[in-house]
Amino acid sequence: MPPTPASNPPAPTPADSTDSPASFQRRYAAVVAELQKVVVGQRLVIRNALICLLIGGHALVEGVPGLGKTLLVRTLGQALDLQFSRIQFTPDLMPADIIGATILVQDAAGARSLEFQPGPLFSNIILADEINRATPKTQSALLEAMGERSVTVGRHTHRLEEPFFVLATQNPLEMEGTYPLPEAQLDRFAMNIMVESPELPDLLAILDRTTGQIAGAVRAVLAAADVLEMQALVRDVPAASHVKQYAARLVLATRPESAGAPDVIKKFVRYGASPRGAQTLLLAAKACALINGRPNAAFSDIKDFAVPVLRHRLALNFEGQAEGITRDALVQAVLSAVPEAGD
Repeated sequence: MPPTPASNPPAPTPADSTDSPASFQRRYAAVVAELQKVVVGQRLVIRNALICLLIGGHALVEGVPGLGKTLLVRTLGQALDLQFSRIQFTPDLMPADIIGATILVQDAAGARSLEFQPGPLFSNIILADEINRATPKTQSALLEAMGERSVTVGRHTHRLEEPFFVLATQNPLEMEGTYPLPEAQLDRFAMNIMVESPELPDLLAILDRTTGQIAGAVRAVLAAADVLEMQALVRDVPAASHVKQYAARLVLATRPESAGAPDVIKKFVRYGASPRGAQTLLLAAKACALINGRPNAAFSDIKDFAVPVLRHRLALNFEGQAEGITRDALVQAVLSAVPEAGD
């Protein structure tokens, strides 16, 4: 007997749909709430790290020791029902220690065969702790994984499971025993997120949490399917042509050979941002629009993410390094020189 109309479940409203902007906001807020159970303050760091995940990018988190960089990434892994791996980068770490290796195995019948044993890179969230302590050879093992979502060992290419998110940390002060990240790898990080020292209220809150009773456990509030839905929704957010042009003109202005580059760029920069910078700027603007409940990306979103997206993509020349020019100041100069409305 067919069910009566009253027994059928009501159709979901647009606000209840899992791929609606309202659902995106709720799920994003749920993750932030779980992170804030453990991580005190650092709201901008949390926002930028989550946006890197939601646009399908990777994040390079930089700050002096003791600011909670590793804690942030570990807590993010707990708040998401995803496979999490932590890789402690050291000078003796080899590429096979990350990627995996093909080994000779023997079955119960005595037959031998070659079998690929995946390494810790085969997870959804990768914490690459102190990434600049590994040799360039090991650092480069991440290039294909970060760019192509795959790993090639011998003649075989192995796909990585989506979502795939690398969150690397490094200490900007302690240079002994470290290896600077190659430019090709820096460009694969969507953002370079700087962790600042806490102010007095946040420092007092840290003392309360870490010297008193143990804080509440972090719940997993998003699964892999949720993250993939949110990533797809970000790409569906419209951006007007003049907003796209503004992002493109900002990136072009970071190149010293560009006619629209400000004088400080031409004087102190060896080369500027790649097209990945423009792609990341626009995607971050779209994600920010969804978080704030707006239907489309705006100029303000582009400006908001210009520094974390572009700072690590600018290579200083010798004169810039000698004079101690900061990349943040150069990005601010670009923002001041490039108007919202094009010619």
